[in-house]
Amino acid sequence: MKNSILLFITIVSAFSFNCFAQKARVSIAEKKYDNYAYIDAIKTYERVAEKGYKSVDMFKKLGNSYYYNAQLDQAAKWYAELFAMTQDLEPEYYYRYAQSLRSIGENDKADEIMQKFNQLSGNDSRGTLFEKDRNFLEEIKANSGRYQVENAGINSKYSDYGSSFYLNKIVFASARDTGSLGQRKHAWTNQYFTNLYVADLDEAMSPAAVLKFDRNVKSRFHESTPTFTKDGKTMYFTRNNFLEGKKGKDGNNITLIKIYKANFENDKWKNITELPFNSDSYSTAHPALSADEKTLYFASDMPGTFGQSDLFKVKINEDGSFGIPENLGRTINTEGRETFPFLTNENEIYFASDGHPGLGGLDIFVSKINADGTFDKVQNIGTDANSPQDDFAYLIDTKTRRGFFSSNRDGGQGYDDIYKFLETKKLVCEQELYGEITDLATGEILPNTKISLLDDSLTLLNTVYSDEKGNYSLTVECGKRYSVRAAKEEYTTKEEIITIVKENGRTHLPFALEKARCKVAVGDDLGKCFGIKMIYFDFDKSDIRMEAALDLEKILDVMNQYPTMKLDIRSHTDSRGTFKYNESLSDRRAKSTIKWLVKNGVDKNRLTGKGYGENQLVNRCADGVDCSEEEHQMNRRSEFIITEL
Repeated sequence: MKNSILLFITIVSAFSFNCFAQKARVSIAEKKYDNYAYIDAIKTYERVAEKGYKSVDMFKKLGNSYYYNAQLDQAAKWYAELFAMTQDLEPEYYYRYAQSLRSIGENDKADEIMQKFNQLSGNDSRGTLFEKDRNFLEEIKANSGRYQVENAGINSKYSDYGSSFYLNKIVFASARDTGSLGQRKHAWTNQYFTNLYVADLDEAMSPAAVLKFDRNVKSRFHESTPTFTKDGKTMYFTRNNFLEGKKGKDGNNITLIKIYKANFENDKWKNITELPFNSDSYSTAHPALSADEKTLYFASDMPGTFGQSDLFKVKINEDGSFGIPENLGRTINTEGRETFPFLTNENEIYFASDGHPGLGGLDIFVSKINADGTFDKVQNIGTDANSPQDDFAYLIDTKTRRGFFSSNRDGGQGYDDIYKFLETKKLVCEQELYGEITDLATGEILPNTKISLLDDSLTLLNTVYSDEKGNYSLTVECGKRYSVRAAKEEYTTKEEIITIVKENGRTHLPFALEKARCKVAVGDDLGKCFGIKMIYFDFDKSDIRMEAALDLEKILDVMNQYPTMKLDIRSHTDSRGTFKYNESLSDRRAKSTIKWLVKNGVDKNRLTGKGYGENQLVNRCADGVDCSEEEHQMNRRSEFIITEL
């Protein structure tokens, strides 16, 4: 017994000492985390966790460390541990967990977590986008299979990313070890600081040997993501807050990143200056020029940012000065990260985002820029270009449809790699225009009806025929205006003009065709020839409305063609309201209809009429019966019964 007690005390003492030691290690890791030394923090946290030590705060930081370094499979592992301990977490952890789950293919679980994120986050646009477009994976699938992707052939075992076209060359950022004795590593990623490199491109966009770009641009810190004017004389690029040997820091003693400008003079890049809208208090990065080079786009977390980083634009004035940066707005930006913009000469903006629905991590998206500066719906460019990991820094030559993007997807050489691609099919926003063809009078389906699609200038684009169920379907482009004609023997051809909305989806356009010759006999309802179900009056009134007069004109025209035709006009109501009131109101309406026809030239001796109230219901919807609005509508009807011909 005594030995057992001593053994227990020994075990407890050892456990207590181990806990103190582990807590001390966690404290060290937290300091490294707060200083953005994420790689070191990961190692410490994981060693502690492997010994069984659990902490909500530690699992948060472990998950975040991997998430921030785009290792989403590991982030998913530690966020799972976090959620196993507690679900009383800030909404952002739900979003990060969902993103991480999606990166490892657990889409059902990711959807479940996103629903909870949406409940907790309120009006966060990332949740709203998810709820609005639950079938986003189907849309991504529809946009996929358009790229032939291969390794660009310029990658190292380190990080290579953020390429740009420069004359007939490619310039990109790399953390590769070039053998410099002064090469320094960044504690955040445990990678060397990035510098710019260049390679010539052949006609197939295949890079040649990689060379250092220009020693005048290189600093002790990061340089990345350049963009160049077409003449090759001006460059904008990203660099840590460092100029002329001086390092700037924010209020937390952190060196952020800024956009700089350089000019090419006498075969060298000179006059490196920071842009006037930079700040020590926030970051600006990843510049991109518009096709006319009058606007600079970039990413930033400056005041006015909706999320973790947004895309902005700023006017470049003729004298080289800059306007005031403008946020691109809610169509593009979310509460997540929007970054790495690229503009084409086809009025498109490509960018990376983890806020719009995607496959996990950063995905590449595109939106059309309208003439008024607004943006069409953002579209995921699909798999091949996008993966479950981070995909970003897309650029394309619109003539050859060849280009490059960066990714940390599986199978690469280094931390980030550059991939070259050939776009084999352009991403076109399309809609399915569909509908049913029926007989206006009877509702009977009309198979084998010819449907013609014409453009705005009435040029025929396509012809299809309705199937055995009267259905037709056409593929049309978003945002365009079309004329659609439905034609069938013995029916009057009908044409509708429609403008398609600017997003993928379906547009419903049914046709109800009138028979060219409507055959009627005594006892038939003349109104059925023209699809007249009800002569509409204002509520509780019996004055003829404009749309009612249009239908009565059709009746008038037929009576003028057949001067011996006589009609009995019958007005009916549904069962709602009192029996006496319904009978009185319907009778007044029948008499108003007769009065209008007489006023317009019909002999009153050819017309009789009566209001039947709710006496002749066509279905079960009597007093006290629960019926839908559609069922009640069937009883609210006007009839023009032929009594003589």
